[in-house]
Amino acid sequence: MPSLSIVTPAHRSSRLVSALLLLAACTLGMAPAARAGTALCPAVAPAQGSAVRSGAPLLPADNWWNLDIRSAPVDARSDAFIAFINNGGTRRLHPDFGGEESPGSVGIYGFPYAVVDAGQVKLPVAFDYADESDGIDHTTGASLPFYPIPTQAITQPHWVEGGAPANVDQRASSDRHLLMIDCSANHLYELYNVWYDATRGRWLAGSGAFFDLNTNQRRPEGWTSADAAGLAIFPGLVRYDEVYDPAVTEIGHAFRVTVRATNGYVWPASHRAGSNSSALPMGARLRLKASVNGSDPVLRTNDPQMRKIFRAMQTWGLIVADNGSDMYVSGTFDTRWNNDILNPAFRLLSASDFEVIELGWNPVGTAPALATLAVNPSSVTGGTGGTGTVTLTAAAPAGGAVVGLASANPVVGVPLSVAVAQGASSASFGYSTQAVTIDTAVVLTATYAGIARTATVTVQPAPAPAPSALQLQPQRVRGSQPALATVTLSAPAPAAGLVLNLASSNTALAQVPASITVAAGASSAAFQVSTAPTRRTRNVTISASSSGKTVRATLTVTR
Repeated sequence: MPSLSIVTPAHRSSRLVSALLLLAACTLGMAPAARAGTALCPAVAPAQGSAVRSGAPLLPADNWWNLDIRSAPVDARSDAFIAFINNGGTRRLHPDFGGEESPGSVGIYGFPYAVVDAGQVKLPVAFDYADESDGIDHTTGASLPFYPIPTQAITQPHWVEGGAPANVDQRASSDRHLLMIDCSANHLYELYNVWYDATRGRWLAGSGAFFDLNTNQRRPEGWTSADAAGLAIFPGLVRYDEVYDPAVTEIGHAFRVTVRATNGYVWPASHRAGSNSSALPMGARLRLKASVNGSDPVLRTNDPQMRKIFRAMQTWGLIVADNGSDMYVSGTFDTRWNNDILNPAFRLLSASDFEVIELGWNPVGTAPALATLAVNPSSVTGGTGGTGTVTLTAAAPAGGAVVGLASANPVVGVPLSVAVAQGASSASFGYSTQAVTIDTAVVLTATYAGIARTATVTVQPAPAPAPSALQLQPQRVRGSQPALATVTLSAPAPAAGLVLNLASSNTALAQVPASITVAAGASSAAFQVSTAPTRRTRNVTISASSSGKTVRATLTVTR
């Protein structure tokens, strides 16, 4: 896709980091977006869970989280998707958020978040998935001072998902997200599976992502974020300050939801985490129906705040963002939530009250164009193959997008075309190669809607066969008894065969032929090692050499 990723390669100063972040923020995403609302700064920062939203949306008004889906077409497989979620029963909606597990407890429900300002020191984080994380020098793999993590999160509860301080290692049993909003810059930083290693004094996490809330920033195709779908988490949370603020008459964004299994991804997601053909893809949207059996399901509850939440599900919907429990809607940790109100209200709705809108539906997006053609690997040995990937600038339209393919040399073979499925932004194809005698660079071309992109595959000759292993059977013999040696080549011998020179480190004790020929097309040959009687146990090295390569094995001769 055309987005730049905030990976900040080869940075050497914080000034350069800031400059590149600004550049990326200006070039990322889709068409120029409406200005987002500015995050509110608390009187004292960092602060746990303070209100962050002003009158305008937290993200640009035309961001996918703020996309009005009331007129979106229903997907042709909607009923089947809903039936899969119901799983033979009735799957009720559940608020996956709340306050403390019990008054004063460390354990909590929902996503906590920290609001920081420009004065917060930025720290490096070591990642398990560094290649898809931000704040990494992707040239050296080094972690950069990038994430504004409050020091309080190390030892105080309720800064990290699950509730326990970050110096408690719960990565194996919890997602342990840490969300940080920089109210000065209107930036969002999110970490997955965090732990502070107090012994070494450093932060560790599974993955991390940066989002400029002033832009429509989407992750590169195939990249995760701190969420499985590659989306930002915080913009999709049900937040107490929106639900109970009387000045906010309507919530202006979609909500994050989990399902037990997924299948690939569609726009606006960028990352897959499942391949169940019956399941929804990451990025799919569910919309609460306007009418069920002639009645508005919003009216099943009398609570005005719960109705506000349900109306948002009709207008903006639920976006599938992670694998988890079916129909669990995500929200913030806040001790003001009353689960005696939340839980009964949410249980009034089931999966059957929802419909899946057309996968990848994006009415505000421009017509997709061909962004890139990539090949992996780009250098191969003749006779082997690899994978090519075409990426569009936006989701493919209804009916998908057919991208033409061509090779400048029959040494590399490609299909005539590859289809990008409706709602998807990329598709892969296989390429094959023929044997060559010299390095051969072949240009591949992909064409769509008048735009061509190229990539080069270099086909290399197969390396000359050479001895790769020498095995003795048995490896220990009594003097005067023979052993069988087998030498294996790295590739089949050429048409004239391959001569291997043989040697023994002690010809008086163990004798081998001067040479052996591996027959044309064969990959191994055997020869006999003869031994003489000995008065004491000795080791003899047997070797086979050719093409500048020698392999050795040790034979033990006993008395």
